[in-house]
Amino acid sequence: MVTSGTRRTRLAPAPNWAGVGTCALPDTDLADPHPVPRRLPYHLLALTTAGHGTVEIDFVVHRCRPGTLLWIRPGQAVRFGIEPGLDASLVSWDRELLSAAEVAGVPVDDLPGPTRWQLAGEDEDAVITEVAQLGVDSARHSSGAVAGALLRHQLAVLLLRIALLTRAGDGGGTTSESRTFARFRRDLEDGHPHSRRVEDYAARIGCSVRTLTRACLAVTGRSAKQVVDDRVALEAQRLLACTDLSVAEIGRRLGFGEPTNFGRFFHREVGLSPGAFRIGAGVQMPAQVAADVADIGARVPAQRLAAD
Repeated sequence: MVTSGTRRTRLAPAPNWAGVGTCALPDTDLADPHPVPRRLPYHLLALTTAGHGTVEIDFVVHRCRPGTLLWIRPGQAVRFGIEPGLDASLVSWDRELLSAAEVAGVPVDDLPGPTRWQLAGEDEDAVITEVAQLGVDSARHSSGAVAGALLRHQLAVLLLRIALLTRAGDGGGTTSESRTFARFRRDLEDGHPHSRRVEDYAARIGCSVRTLTRACLAVTGRSAKQVVDDRVALEAQRLLACTDLSVAEIGRRLGFGEPTNFGRFFHREVGLSPGAFRIGAGVQMPAQVAADVADIGARVPAQRLAAD
């Protein structure tokens, strides 16, 4: 960004010394004139304060206007649009910053959890106030145990307010199916690079395959096998869009012994070859990677094979 004839370095919206940080979108490298998907290792809240635009989270486009609140979780693929005039207040914090007791009931560890809210009325006023005060105190304090505790407490209050928004939207109830699904999804976050067998996940969380499938159908309308494959396909999309790893290497990371098997799986789940998806995501690929994905993409049949 060039201002008054001088170049101002824009930084990533990373947490500061206390594990939490605030900044404005135009002051970060997320506001790049040529945006590409990227993954952040920490949580990021984006509260739109001015203008209209779009933010892409895990390849889903969210339209933003004043009062739009987005929660980007660690590891998600995010790309802010290039629309002029879009501004947002950003709050970032380390994944392990807050204890469970500080944020009881908040879906902090629910990495596929709620993403977007359109705030209005008292809810909007309260969230704006919390974000603004957190920004003021982050700027005022640069060290100290008491100041660090204050910033963490303010973040916890902000997240508790967001949790109340989420609960108001879903009724706040829990069932045995939802609890089983929550355990399964947490296990799936760590296990998806190693296994796509529903039997493995059912055994780890201590239930039958039938119980797990029933829970998935009740919560998502999809079978347990479909939920597993959805997660693996999402990780594949993230790696294709946000890294220059070869298709073969991505397949190996996700447990596929042969690139062709990975290619078939990806084509079946996403509807494109890995190479076509990567090009569509706008990633600049080294020549050898481009040749790799083009070659594998040309050999991907559309039908599902049992060997997948």
